[in-house]
Amino acid sequence: MKSRKVWLGVVACLMLFVVAACGGNDSATEEGKKKITFWHAMGGGPGQAIDEMVADFNAQSDTVEVEAVYQGSYEELLNQLRAVGGSTEAPSLVQVYEVGTKYMSDSGFITPMQEFVDADGFDVNQLEENILGYYELDGDLYSMPFNTSNAIMFYNKDMFKEAGLDPENPPRTFEEVKEAAQTLTDQTDANGFAILIYGWFFEQLLANQGAHYLDQDNGRGGEPAEALINGEAGQNIFNWLNEMDEAGTLGNFGRQWDDIRAAFRAGQVAMYLDSTAATRDNVNDSPFEVGTAFLPHVDGEEANGVIVGGGSLWITNQVSAEEQQAAWEFVKYTADPEVQAKWAAATGYFPITPAAYEVEELAAVYEEFPQFTTAVEQLQNTQLTPATQGALMNVFPEARNIIENAIEELYEQNDPDASLNKAKELIDEALNH
Repeated sequence: MKSRKVWLGVVACLMLFVVAACGGNDSATEEGKKKITFWHAMGGGPGQAIDEMVADFNAQSDTVEVEAVYQGSYEELLNQLRAVGGSTEAPSLVQVYEVGTKYMSDSGFITPMQEFVDADGFDVNQLEENILGYYELDGDLYSMPFNTSNAIMFYNKDMFKEAGLDPENPPRTFEEVKEAAQTLTDQTDANGFAILIYGWFFEQLLANQGAHYLDQDNGRGGEPAEALINGEAGQNIFNWLNEMDEAGTLGNFGRQWDDIRAAFRAGQVAMYLDSTAATRDNVNDSPFEVGTAFLPHVDGEEANGVIVGGGSLWITNQVSAEEQQAAWEFVKYTADPEVQAKWAAATGYFPITPAAYEVEELAAVYEEFPQFTTAVEQLQNTQLTPATQGALMNVFPEARNIIENAIEELYEQNDPDASLNKAKELIDEALNH
């Protein structure tokens, strides 16, 4: 009797295993919809906005159901993707940050978005040119822009008034920022200026000077072998930071976004650089009037503009052709002006299509919060060149970390040339490893 119970238990377990296995391979829902998995890296408010976008799509689609799965930070998501790339565990659709573009395009486990664009007759001209430019390689679109940002300066208008500065005329150049930072530090209890120790801001300040990060046309004309970061443009950035650090006007709040944002909202820093994605929270959570301004540029030179940040959507070739087509249906939906308007209004990212600006929901937000329009104007004033398209290299995450280490070393040793030259050598080694 005992052996019979054991045998029945084994059979039951085997049956459960088979059912579970079959269920794992079944990509159709009870309603007959094709189910796809969408990996993303958006937590907090943007994560909630993605969940709402997915729910809205699922409600209106008779053929496709999307399951959104949060995978942690951009870096954590990409590591997860590397672990499952080339296997059946890969998702149908994945969000990857902009510096993962080169890796993804070379990975062998994605289907270029251009194939779906061509097959469907999708008009890419409806997208913002300066956003599209980043994700096009040799004229082909490899991924669909999704959450797009750029770098701007936030400042405390109340502190500007307290320090005798014009809150409606924020500094625009390196020298003006340096002078304002000195005045603000002297006249208030705050650090005059701060910048997150994050390689993205170095890239932005470099591009704003029209300078390339890499040889080979910034990595867009061939495989790069050398970093150009220690040229005049890179020296301008490191010298600027060093001068404010030595003057005691530069606050160092480390590498964590939350720390520098909390410091700004608490009145510990009067001006700082951040992503446009922080606009809504800065405006809502700060007990003072918040101003926004263009990214500062070098004195005596015109600003060239900025590189888009954020991420894009990639369709993997690790799933069936039917699932890839289903993923494309969702990708098209995300690019719809109404959807983009709702996304931008909820998050502070700006739309990938200019038509979204005419949608009442977003227009109302921009009217109430003019701080949002700074990023839009800066993007539209950007001159699209290989510098502002952004550099392409497989080792971009490593390069960013090298730059961040160099900035920390700069603050410790106050030797801009040595820190920058060392960073250049380390990035060259990574490129040629």
